Amino acid sequence: MKRKLAAASSLLMVLVLAGCGRSDITASSSGLWDKFVYIFAEIIRFLSLNGSTGIGIILFTLLIRVALLPLMHMQIKSTRTMQDLQPEIKKIQAKYPGKDGESRRLLSEETQALYSEHNANPMIGCLPLLVQMPILMALYQALTRVDFLRSGHFLWLDIAKPDPYFILPVLAALFTFLSSWLNMKSMPEKNTMTTTMTYFMPLFILFTSLNLASGVTLYWTVSNAFQVFQTLLLNNPFKIEEERKAKEQSEKDKIKAREKAIKKAKKKK
Repeated sequence: MKRKLAAASSLLMVLVLAGCGRSDITASSSGLWDKFVYIFAEIIRFLSLNGSTGIGIILFTLLIRVALLPLMHMQIKSTRTMQDLQPEIKKIQAKYPGKDGESRRLLSEETQALYSEHNANPMIGCLPLLVQMPILMALYQALTRVDFLRSGHFLWLDIAKPDPYFILPVLAALFTFLSSWLNMKSMPEKNTMTTTMTYFMPLFILFTSLNLASGVTLYWTVSNAFQVFQTLLLNNPFKIEEERKAKEQSEKDKIKAREKAIKKAKKKK
């Protein structure tokens, strides 16, 4: 579900950006959105050490990611809870396989009761994505409509134009893939949709970035690189796999011990 929302939101963002106004935004611009965009531009200019817009975007991205950490922590907890509940959800689905209204109602009620019992909310995982959408739109507008950012340069990049060497789009796609792959690796069960989106999203980011302002692609690259680091630090899939295997082994050991105890009890009789 979250992967579908991510793809739909990214597509919506591209369509919105393509249709946004192109007139210059200045300190005297009217309109709530234009003022919001200009504030972003001023923050980036303030963070631009030695006038480097690229450094300003990198620092701005890191600030956004740090500010989102509480939401990301909620997302991680929610995701792990949802993963742990999958066996129970499948049991409920097997209990009500019918397509009639009554079966669907009972399925929904028991699923919601399970969520409530474990304080799980599937939609919490979407919050960081929804928060970042207006940020990306405002960043794109700032880079293309605010004069002092539109003329910015960083390394080989003209900030308001696409990367001529396609280095940033490739890096953005690579970090997107790593982030998605790490998240998928932590899942106890994989499905076709999850696997497909793990490979689709990086390709989507790659081809979208080819025609976007390189400043936006720089934001994507730094943001997804931060996401990879954050996942390894806070939700390491390798540790989760080890914990899951240890738990499974513990359950097997308990079953074996119980079977041995039963056999011994039978022999005594």
